[in-house]
Amino acid sequence: MATTETDTETTPLGFWKIAEANPDHLALVDPDEGEISAGELLASCNQLVHGLRTLGLREGDAVAMLLPNRAEVFELFLAVTQAGFYLVPINWHLVGPEIAYIVADCEAKAFVADARFAEHATAAADEIDFPAEGRFAVAGAIPGFRSYDELKADQPTTAPEHRSTGMVMNYTSGTTGKPKGVRRKLPDVDPEAGGNGFGGMLFMFGLQPFDDNVHIVGSPLYHTAVLVFAGSAIHIGHTLVVMDKWTPQQMLHLIDKYKVTNTHMVPTQFVRLLGVPEDERPKYDVSSLRHMVHAAAPCPPDVKRQMIEWWGPVIDEYYAASEGGGTIVFAPEWLEHPGTVGRAWPISEIVILDDDGNELPSGEIGTVYMHMMTGNFEYFKDKEKTDKSRQGKYFTVGDVGFLDPDGWLFLSDRKIDMIISGGANIYPAEIESELIMHPKVADVAVFGIPHPDWGEEVKAVVEPIEGVTGSDELEAEILAWSVERLAKFKRPRSIDFTTEMPRDPNGKLYKRKLRDPYWENNERAI
Repeated sequence: MATTETDTETTPLGFWKIAEANPDHLALVDPDEGEISAGELLASCNQLVHGLRTLGLREGDAVAMLLPNRAEVFELFLAVTQAGFYLVPINWHLVGPEIAYIVADCEAKAFVADARFAEHATAAADEIDFPAEGRFAVAGAIPGFRSYDELKADQPTTAPEHRSTGMVMNYTSGTTGKPKGVRRKLPDVDPEAGGNGFGGMLFMFGLQPFDDNVHIVGSPLYHTAVLVFAGSAIHIGHTLVVMDKWTPQQMLHLIDKYKVTNTHMVPTQFVRLLGVPEDERPKYDVSSLRHMVHAAAPCPPDVKRQMIEWWGPVIDEYYAASEGGGTIVFAPEWLEHPGTVGRAWPISEIVILDDDGNELPSGEIGTVYMHMMTGNFEYFKDKEKTDKSRQGKYFTVGDVGFLDPDGWLFLSDRKIDMIISGGANIYPAEIESELIMHPKVADVAVFGIPHPDWGEEVKAVVEPIEGVTGSDELEAEILAWSVERLAKFKRPRSIDFTTEMPRDPNGKLYKRKLRDPYWENNERAI
């Protein structure tokens, strides 16, 4: 791996300044393990700013991207955020009409798509009659799109004039309705004005600028947290190692080869990593790891303990959302308070409120509300949804949990996923954390389905491990196994099987896709 010396005491933070001072610094390793220097990446992002401005883009305009994990994501990120634009990443699992909705809703002036998504990109652009001069194709041709390289061709590599800070505007998942853009006001400052703020959440986890840090990107960059962490890393001099298609063995290989120190992960990846045979694990040196941060979905405590036993006390966690956050907990703290998602960030407040907006005492379960001192957000063009998410200065994304007397937050589930059976509140995440530990279960989802007397009963859907087929015998085995682990009222009454759970690569489970067929002829308040 190419390395360069960096004077950490004199080099200012912010990718653009780092690249000017140390153009040979290794900024990025692409999915094919091609190495891109900071100078090369800076030249490309500067060309992009000039190119986008020739299209007529002005401060506050949006650029939509439908891209897999690749170097062009960071070219766009670093261009947009020094030109005062909004970058709108789009989940590439979406189909034409869903993509069209986001591109139109964010009022994008440019739409950049990878050729592997040509069918849905074309359908989206055609549906909303997106201007041909603003369509650009990456890594191949898309009918009706110009080459992405045209944006940069013949443009100067020098820094653009009139630079101002841009932002990423992520869209919520849309699992409970149309997705909405989480939009914040652009700060009227030079991009470098953030200073030490460039490290963002990485500083909260104790990671320092430079310091031989290497950040591996193993989840899709359309996910808010993944781009936040990777963007922070590149702005404080960490080399990025970018994966396109994540596998446990490939991640372990890259950790070993590039001496990775930090990343952002989801619990599903931990489960897959634990599937690597124990006699194979010593082949990979993981001693470089410092802070392997996870979030986005509940992590079964036994899974987390096993990862800490393997990788050491480097498995850290936080709780937040695209809208803000949040809490943080380090591995040693978690071992003392197993199951917690942490205590409030220094810039955040956490409260538990009942349905009437009253604050609940410690130990009582209610809706989790947060406040960030850095300012509020709005759902783009949806004041009603913005107002509905708030109680005074606090906002919620619908999670349910409680605070212990020392301020540690424990999540029960999402409010929408809670099962009410015979008057009892049942939290699927608790059940899922137990069932995932069955040796033949690769993934599991638990939710409520109609019951004529109880209102709802507990249903589980299981994805068996490779080589195992769902059957009546396996259902009986799992149900019998759960008797010693779950109270009777929490145990599933039946189990169905699937060959693949509807998760996106971030680990987010689209539970409604599983649950809705059981409710097609029933009414349920959600």
